[in-house]
Amino acid sequence: MKLHEYQAKALLRASGLPVPKGEVVLNPAEVEPALTKLGMTSGVAKAQAFTGGRGKAGGIKLFKNAAEAKAMTEQLIGMTLVTKQTGPEGVKIESVLLEEASSIAKELYVAVTLDRAKANIVFILSPEGGMDIEEIAEKTPERILKLYPDFGKPLSADFLQKGAAFLGLTGVLAEEFAKIAQGLYDLYLKRDCSILEINPLVVNGSGHLSLLDAKVILDENAHFRQTDAGGDPDADKDPSEIEAAKFGLSYIKLDGDIGCLVNGAGLAMATMDIIAHYGAQPANFLDVGGSATEEAVTKAFEIITSDPHVQGILVNIFGGIMPCDRIARGIINAVNTTGLKVPLVVRLEGTNVHEGKALIQGSGLNIISATDLEDGARKAAQVVKAKA
Repeated sequence: MKLHEYQAKALLRASGLPVPKGEVVLNPAEVEPALTKLGMTSGVAKAQAFTGGRGKAGGIKLFKNAAEAKAMTEQLIGMTLVTKQTGPEGVKIESVLLEEASSIAKELYVAVTLDRAKANIVFILSPEGGMDIEEIAEKTPERILKLYPDFGKPLSADFLQKGAAFLGLTGVLAEEFAKIAQGLYDLYLKRDCSILEINPLVVNGSGHLSLLDAKVILDENAHFRQTDAGGDPDADKDPSEIEAAKFGLSYIKLDGDIGCLVNGAGLAMATMDIIAHYGAQPANFLDVGGSATEEAVTKAFEIITSDPHVQGILVNIFGGIMPCDRIARGIINAVNTTGLKVPLVVRLEGTNVHEGKALIQGSGLNIISATDLEDGARKAAQVVKAKA
């Protein structure tokens, strides 16, 4: 569950951590009241979007007065921001953070996340703040330090000293880092975070540390107890994924041309792999699970066919808890409801397979039958290539 920068900073501010003062606006009319509330006339307008690289993409602009702030807000809200993280489709900007400008003497990187391999929380530190941490890790791994706190205990003096020394902080700055690190650790635990990234943590012109930008992601499973954080677990999901979840379907939209309807996550992954092996690409991951109703199967089929990029469909069912005849009835209902606009290949095996095949054969629908997974993937790839 991703938080916008202004939402993340609200949590940081409430925890007593040093962040620049700011106010979010949803339209240009809110700019002047926001600046009056903040007691400032100049500052920075920051497009709120779930992506890095906003500055290079034109999503962060300095303003000298209220008129400029209003004009920049009008320009930013409603625009599509394209960064290297969003891809060419970009993201639409719906809000802007007006924030006091900060003078920067030094940029650092601090993140708190979970190291699953070590089953422990990890602090990731680098004196190279403001840059792509993946690029730093690849090109200069010696510029990254990982520190593991003792879970359930305050950060130790040794932990904090190592961190400050690696970042090149001494004296007052080392003391400030210790308070910030402990505050981030406490917030990470309290808010069920999966990642809490500060990039950059800056030494400002006054010689103090300030959290200039923040990326916070909360575990969406904890949404019920973190509702006041303001995050929306569906904020960056495709509408089809949200609709599928309502029916208990695991659906992820992809960029390929063969729609997949499969039961079981492992079988779904294998289906996607073998489709690629035969020269095509899956248009989705879709696991109907073991207890889906006919209604859910019908909805799954409707979601697949609603994707304009789908040029063929492969149904791959190994019936266990989910019997083949239930899948067959769902497919027939969906085709009769939505129509069959692309080739459909069906492979059924397992519980009630004969009943399922009989239902499809007696439906009068133009469905291509497959004997096994490999046969189904090959036939699906062939019919899609034939259409191209």
